[in-house]
Amino acid sequence: MRYYLAILYLFLFSLSIFAQTNLKLDIKYVDKDHDLLADTPTTLEKLIDPPYLIFAYAPHESPNLYSNCWSDFVKYLSKVTGKRVVYFPYQTKEAQLEAMRYGKLHISGFNTGMVPLAVNYAGFHPFAIMADNQGKYGYTMEIITNKNSNIKSIYDIKNKKITFTSPGSNSGYRAPQYFLEKEFNLKANIDYEIVLSGNHSNSIRGVVSGKYSVAAVASSVMQRMINRKEIDANSIVTIYKSKPFPTTAYGYVYNLKPKLIKKIEYAFLTFPWKDKSGNPSSLKKEFRDKEKFIKIKYKDIWRDVLEITKRF
Repeated sequence: MRYYLAILYLFLFSLSIFAQTNLKLDIKYVDKDHDLLADTPTTLEKLIDPPYLIFAYAPHESPNLYSNCWSDFVKYLSKVTGKRVVYFPYQTKEAQLEAMRYGKLHISGFNTGMVPLAVNYAGFHPFAIMADNQGKYGYTMEIITNKNSNIKSIYDIKNKKITFTSPGSNSGYRAPQYFLEKEFNLKANIDYEIVLSGNHSNSIRGVVSGKYSVAAVASSVMQRMINRKEIDANSIVTIYKSKPFPTTAYGYVYNLKPKLIKKIEYAFLTFPWKDKSGNPSSLKKEFRDKEKFIKIKYKDIWRDVLEITKRF
């Protein structure tokens, strides 16, 4: 019962925040250059230069896994900025969002669907994403089922339950509803019922175990679970795959001092994913197909995601 109450709370919280922002910057921010981001303050008293920096990755059900994963990067970020960097494993997207809005989180990765909300509500400045050696990036939204399921195509999900993750997710909530209606005329709560799992890992494990008959998930999360041998790839069948979306965006809160911002950006863009002997960093061991961070422009890269978000 507590689990379902927690899921309901997160659902209502996310809806209330989306209603407040309505895809526009909160009234506490200004955007004079029209890049869709909160402008960095021009007066010294409005800028912050924290004695230490709090860094977070998108919440995950295994916080210790990602605390270890980011350990080499945290050390490098501390070296470049000259400040102590603390990795903080937020348990929920909502807690992560509130922390940045109220000055308790300085640098962060937000998942694809949460980026617009973090930008508008918390003054998040996304500037980088992970990419491979050729600069390619992205993931797909996949609708999956168990290989032993009687669901063989998208049309078989009509009048059934589809497992989504949470309202703040692009690939786990908004994108599947958008494409199911646009491409197949299947409408949420009319042609199928929504069930919430809380996160992608829960959805994927649920499909593998048979708990969930069908789920919408991010291909990147599923691939990492396969790489870690947490699930058997042969137990899953994909019945729909979207075009690529940008992955987790990395950035900082809008009111850091410009000199500190430059150091943070430099740390991301120059982080050595392998040492001089070719040994992988702790980050490379987890994100095996990635080789670097590349710089992005939010207004351009998130265009399709913003278009989908307008529907919710």
